Amino acid sequence: MSSPPRPCASASGSSLGLLFRQVRDAMWARMADELARAGHELSFSQYITLKKLALGTSNATDLARAAELNPGAMTRLIDKLIDRGLVERHANPDDRRVVRIRLSAQGDAIWRDIDQCGNRVRERAMSGMDDAQRQQFIRLLEQVRDNLSFPGQ
Repeated sequence: MSSPPRPCASASGSSLGLLFRQVRDAMWARMADELARAGHELSFSQYITLKKLALGTSNATDLARAAELNPGAMTRLIDKLIDRGLVERHANPDDRRVVRIRLSAQGDAIWRDIDQCGNRVRERAMSGMDDAQRQQFIRLLEQVRDNLSFPGQ
């Protein structure tokens, strides 16, 4: 009786997970370099927070989730961004218990610049791929993500 075929090392789950981690780390290292060269001193969490605010997220809970921070750490991060003049807190006129976080005018201007840093990193990451390959790559990554999601088990 023959044993089942063993997957090649490059297809093993641990190698796949390691590769995802290496790609994520390499993208962030390249992004940190782009931000530094553009004169912006931002942590990954600060960058993600500014990005989410620019895209419309406005409450600390959703920002904390996006940046993978606990609520207390997000409050401290928001305080730092307020001190730098990049974001503002505003009470919700319909519910004073709700505080909305928004980019300030200065934050919006910086966002436009750091978004270009992100575009350069994404272009570098996908260099050598034509449009069809880029679309297929994104679809495959989304499929892997969706395959590993828990909804519906």
